[in-house]
Amino acid sequence: MAFEGTIIAKRSLGQVFLVTPRFAQAEAVHADGKVVIEIGPGTGTLTKELCNVAKKVIAFEKDRNLYAILKHGLMADNLVLINKDFFDANDDELDLEHADIVIANIPYNLSSKTIEWLAHRHMQAVLCLQKEFVWHMTAKPGTRSYSRLSVMTALMFRVTKIMDVPRGNFRPIPKVDSAIIYMKPLDKKVPARSMELIGLIMQHKKKTVKNAILDSGRNLDVGKERLVAAANNIDGCDRRVFKLSPGELLEVAAQLDRLLVE
Repeated sequence: MAFEGTIIAKRSLGQVFLVTPRFAQAEAVHADGKVVIEIGPGTGTLTKELCNVAKKVIAFEKDRNLYAILKHGLMADNLVLINKDFFDANDDELDLEHADIVIANIPYNLSSKTIEWLAHRHMQAVLCLQKEFVWHMTAKPGTRSYSRLSVMTALMFRVTKIMDVPRGNFRPIPKVDSAIIYMKPLDKKVPARSMELIGLIMQHKKKTVKNAILDSGRNLDVGKERLVAAANNIDGCDRRVFKLSPGELLEVAAQLDRLLVE
């Protein structure tokens, strides 16, 4: 099913539609024999390729008009098409008991939310994302792009870049290029509390660990005296936050959590 010129992309939903099948085919390789969740099938370029190889495809399309077009244009016995916001879906609709992987060309404005969802459920994915967003995901300590997203990604996934997707392969043509990546969850799960603390500290990433902790005080719900004592007792408290590796930040979070509850 190809892009139809009569379909008007909705800016409010961040819609851009992949129109080049070879990129969809490269993504669909990872769907072979699997139960796949697709977020925002759009005009169905990827959905069609997924249905050719997957055991089952569960596609969530929020746009009512696109849903109607897909419903009539895609005929596949292994496709479950749901007219609903993916993030409002319940476990039964997602079929989480059997789902193997998320494969999607997601709207750019849902990138962070999607990564959070995947991390929470420890699920693998193949995603087409804004290229700059991928840079932030894979940024190294000490660089300008290093952020909470970089740390979370490094701690929870192994990310492999599959290929770049130039902007001309979408309609309407966006202002940026994209990239397709494969995300494999790491065996070790990161405690939610640790990620919460890392997120607070990374908001002040140019400061020392000590000052970043002190500046996060209003969100930690502890007395100033205890907070100061904890900050002073963190190993390497005088180092700049953005120069710490993901593993070092995880250790800082673990130490801080212990010190705050003592």
